[in-house]
Amino acid sequence: MTATAMSGSGAAARGRPGPLRRLRGGLAFYGFISPWLIGTAALTLYPVGYAVYLSFTGWNGMSPFKPWVGLSNYQEVLTSGDTLSTLSRTLVLTAIVVPVTIVGSLLLAMLLNKRMRGRAVLRTLIYIPAIVPPVAAALIWKVIFDKNSGTANRLLAVFGVHPLNWLTGGNAFIVLIVVLLWALGSGIIIDLAALQTVPAEQLEAARVDGAGPFGRFRHVILPAISPILLFQTVLTVITTLQTFIPAILLSPIGSSSMGQTTNIPQANDVYMIDVYEQFFDYSRYGYGSAMLVVFFVVIVAMTALIFKFLGRSVFYAVDPKAGKR
Repeated sequence: MTATAMSGSGAAARGRPGPLRRLRGGLAFYGFISPWLIGTAALTLYPVGYAVYLSFTGWNGMSPFKPWVGLSNYQEVLTSGDTLSTLSRTLVLTAIVVPVTIVGSLLLAMLLNKRMRGRAVLRTLIYIPAIVPPVAAALIWKVIFDKNSGTANRLLAVFGVHPLNWLTGGNAFIVLIVVLLWALGSGIIIDLAALQTVPAEQLEAARVDGAGPFGRFRHVILPAISPILLFQTVLTVITTLQTFIPAILLSPIGSSSMGQTTNIPQANDVYMIDVYEQFFDYSRYGYGSAMLVVFFVVIVAMTALIFKFLGRSVFYAVDPKAGKR
């Protein structure tokens, strides 16, 4: 009996790695992930920390001297009418683009999930805009909405409508929304993949119980894909808030050169355009850094609110908190 217990304890002791072996395993682990750690520290943590430091200075981007100004940059960001105007314009853009993107992607994905002729071709055609580079997409739409030779005004001329100046005034904001909504393909692919994971037996059980198409969508499909919709909402909000390339490239011909943003229509003067101007037009690197820090806080706050209010409606097949109990 004693020999058996001793042999069992000896086997258990031999099964446990010693301190030296655990140390060697830990060093090997950190050695393997060291390229990622170094890259994250050098390309993410250091730039973010440096931007936070610059936000407390009045650096002009050229002088080796960085005068310390404390919180004055942040005070100006929170009280500047121009900055608050660009922020509100960006929030309005986000409030329009995000719901249309989420709903439009889901509706098109449900259409493409049905059996029909040419479904593969249709899926390909709808996804193509998502792989077009943002610069190319903005320039394509800029040509389409050109006042003199654009396709949009030619179509309006067929119905007797006079040419519109799409790239200036309030119309520029409409064009910007069109450009942002054009690339729904990536969201459609994600929704399509989510729809194909909905258990067929649940849909059949709901149909047998008398649920119609809307009932099956509301009580079976929507809960099943709700985590994907939450992910898409957060991702689309963050992406739309950071809109920059389409806004600057859709400006009228002759005013879209980088570093010359004064002729951008006020309707398209979103927050990141204002940040770019502060850095490269006015050489206010400290103030621009403060704007980015404030914008980061805004994005984090909006993400937290999304998780707080929309997260309650998300259904998980496996409780995400189960592992914490």
